[in-house]
Amino acid sequence: MKKENKIYAVLAGIAALIILLAVAEPFYVVEEGTQAVVTRFGEVVGSRTKAGLYVKAPFIDSVTEYPRRILSLDGDSARIPTKENQFIVVDTTSRWRIEDPELFYAAFKTLDAAYAKLSDVIDSSTRTIITRNRLSEIVRSSNIINESSDQQAEIAVVEGEDSAEIESLVNVDYENENVVKGRKALCEEMAEEARKMVGEYGIELIDIVPRQIKYSDELTNSVYNRMIKERNQAAQAYRSIGESRKTRLLGKLENEKRTIESEAYRISEETKGKADAEAAAIYTEAYSKDQRFYEFWKSLESYKKTMGKFDSAYSTDMDYFKYLYNSEGR
Repeated sequence: MKKENKIYAVLAGIAALIILLAVAEPFYVVEEGTQAVVTRFGEVVGSRTKAGLYVKAPFIDSVTEYPRRILSLDGDSARIPTKENQFIVVDTTSRWRIEDPELFYAAFKTLDAAYAKLSDVIDSSTRTIITRNRLSEIVRSSNIINESSDQQAEIAVVEGEDSAEIESLVNVDYENENVVKGRKALCEEMAEEARKMVGEYGIELIDIVPRQIKYSDELTNSVYNRMIKERNQAAQAYRSIGESRKTRLLGKLENEKRTIESEAYRISEETKGKADAEAAAIYTEAYSKDQRFYEFWKSLESYKKTMGKFDSAYSTDMDYFKYLYNSEGR
């Protein structure tokens, strides 16, 4: 009986120990891609940055897990003035990670609080850098646009003296401002400015990148109006050159037309002269062979041309009608 009681007591002790371990949870697991902070009564007593099985003090220790991977934060669109006081709308995104979980826990405790703080810091650094620089530095990364101007390419296709004339008519300066830093360098400045404010929170800020940069409505209208003005000037220049070319070509065409007509008239007159000479020679030869037949034939030819045009009465005794009544002409 005593032996059985001992067995029951051992089993009860084991069961109680299992229940105690289940309730106390003295073990915890840090998975891959995560890190943990151990606190005791609200105070940080340690951290774990590698995956594995760890032990904590039951009931008095708490474990808070954070991601160890790179996190992203998409900021809200902000309307920011540039150095020239031109407003643009900037939308940024940034990458960051928790470098020191103990400092991070002491500063924020939760990821939501960290996101809120980071959003304010990134917005502040973005505004600081943008307001110090010109618009061209923010939207461009190089000076390649100055090396091959579209307007110069358009002017180059016009021949000879027209090029200088178009340049004078357009009268637009297409040279853009030279970029000293560029967008990439300014992004690094934004990140560096923000790192000064988040380093004490156990956060490593990797970068800040503008996802989108848009002109404000006022600046957009100004840019569009300038573009329209420039295009209208270029169009007017080409129309003017076109009219000038048209006038020159029409004048050249008229001169060529007159030359061709003059040459054609000369050739036609020469041909007519030769034909008349040949006809006269034929008539002369025919007349010399049979004078009376020649006169008879010529009279018949004349009748064909004139008989239908008579609108008055004529005497048949006229010598002109002698062959109508007598083939002998008498």
